[in-house]
Amino acid sequence: MDETVLEQHSFGAEVGRLLDLVVHSLYSEREIFLRELVANAADAVDRRRFEALTDSNLAPPPDAKIRIVPDKDASTLLISDDGIGMTRQELIDNLGTIARSGTRAFAQNLASAKPEDRPSLIGQFGVGFYSAFMVADRVEVTSRKAGSEEAFTWASEGAGQFTLAHATREQPGTDIVLHMKSDASEYLEPMRLETVIRKWADHITLPITVAQDGKDQPANEGTALWRKAKSETTEQSYKEFYRHLGHYFDEPWATLHWKAEGTLEYFCLLFIPGMKPFDVVDNDRDAHVRLHVRRMFITDKADLLPHWLRFVSGVVDTEDLPLNVSREMLQTTPVLARIRKALVGRVLSELKNRAKEAEDYNKFYENFGPILKEGVWEDSEHRAEIAPLLRFRSSTQDGWTSLPEYVARMQEGQDTIYYLSGDQAEALKSSPQLEGFRAKGLEVLLMSDPIDSFWPERMDSFEGKNLRSVTQAAEDIGKGEDQPDISPLLAAMKAALGDRVSDVRSTARLTDSAVVLASDGKGPDLAMQRLMRRAGRATMPARPVLEVNPKHRLIETLSAKLDNTALIAEASETLLDLAQVQEGDLPADSTAFARRVTTLLAGSLG
Repeated sequence: MDETVLEQHSFGAEVGRLLDLVVHSLYSEREIFLRELVANAADAVDRRRFEALTDSNLAPPPDAKIRIVPDKDASTLLISDDGIGMTRQELIDNLGTIARSGTRAFAQNLASAKPEDRPSLIGQFGVGFYSAFMVADRVEVTSRKAGSEEAFTWASEGAGQFTLAHATREQPGTDIVLHMKSDASEYLEPMRLETVIRKWADHITLPITVAQDGKDQPANEGTALWRKAKSETTEQSYKEFYRHLGHYFDEPWATLHWKAEGTLEYFCLLFIPGMKPFDVVDNDRDAHVRLHVRRMFITDKADLLPHWLRFVSGVVDTEDLPLNVSREMLQTTPVLARIRKALVGRVLSELKNRAKEAEDYNKFYENFGPILKEGVWEDSEHRAEIAPLLRFRSSTQDGWTSLPEYVARMQEGQDTIYYLSGDQAEALKSSPQLEGFRAKGLEVLLMSDPIDSFWPERMDSFEGKNLRSVTQAAEDIGKGEDQPDISPLLAAMKAALGDRVSDVRSTARLTDSAVVLASDGKGPDLAMQRLMRRAGRATMPARPVLEVNPKHRLIETLSAKLDNTALIAEASETLLDLAQVQEGDLPADSTAFARRVTTLLAGSLG
């Protein structure tokens, strides 16, 4: 190795803080450094195999493996792989900066996690490499990118800086040399290393060896768990593989393991997590179930599940594709289309069965319900199957309820499922929008996920019952009721408010409030309009309808003072602002609103 230093760099802004967190907060879990480095090495070999699908010159050697070599005399530990390797720039990007890793989020979750849960956080947040500094006071990474003749050595003592130097490596891949701390000598013992590997990495299909007495001894079983019969597989092995697969630290909520035989043969092992993963900066909507062909990893980007099942992880291993399958073939082959259909059906069947146990299913739904709703919006083929799996808060029920349960409670003659969407279910319970429905004993479903502003219009109806937002259902409440005639006041208010509203009208759906907003029925409901404004997607200013309660004392008083034009104008502006506040919005002019309220208060106190 040429030790001539090419460059000296400082770590990215937050690496120092991160190193301190990893080294000290996870100190009692030091063995996980080996899990992380081995997992990175296995991923590197998988990536090289995938690149070789389109460039056979990049193929790893047939006997590719991960070698672990402890050297007690030198107090070093080598982890070597035959993976894709890294260029000079990739060494800088991957090992010198962590802008993509979300240090602040990592620290927050580390602080709140139980001690037994902390080890997997470093994997989940993509900072596993830095765990090497828990056991080493110096780390050297020598890497040669597949397809390149150049090699470089990255080295650091974890103290704010790292160096890059030219190096030599006969074959592509990466060598990581840990100069072990004096109190970490246990990890120079082959037996200790084998124990850690069997605990954390036994199901990595790539061979892992540990050097002992000059020979490389197998350290992992390396069997494809998904190809084993369920009767031969333990819950513990499922759990370990699940944790390895997604860097999770919980237990799977559901495990689906089966073998398909017949015209199409494949093995499948899928997991539904028991807790919601930390989405730090990852807005990826793709599912990442791994596709294997005859045990060989091909890709995790074969879209084996739709976006709305992206929380499912796992492996599909088929005999019906060639090992050199191309990216283009993955998009067009009918084999994968049939597998996709079977996987979706199996997951939906599992959810349907588990939904029979409400308490258990609700735990799943609280984690992944918003994602499941995306299926109603975008997947017409499965919309009818997904709908009964959705859960909602209700204006009349405690806890979660479903669409079938709502329909079973509907009043005689009721033909509409009513819902109200907003930011928080608890806040929605006290919304004026519900007053008339509550007075008539009509149940309203309360929806507080952003997607709730979209999917109901795609589903339109459930079991023959139309879905309708209460903000668009004013006439459903006021049918057949006699109301005081306040048309002169409504006209005056409409004139005062001008183009801020599309109309001012009387309503029978209020009991306690003086006013409420409604949509004009020609476009999206209020929640959708609000969501579009916040996202900067509104193409034109929304003009709501201001509905007025003619029986409210304030409205009766205003009706008697129509000759006071200034008062009517002032009150109209204030009432519209109050209606917006009730919907969770800010007044159009907060300063003017505050001034008007102050003036009214001063007058009432005088």
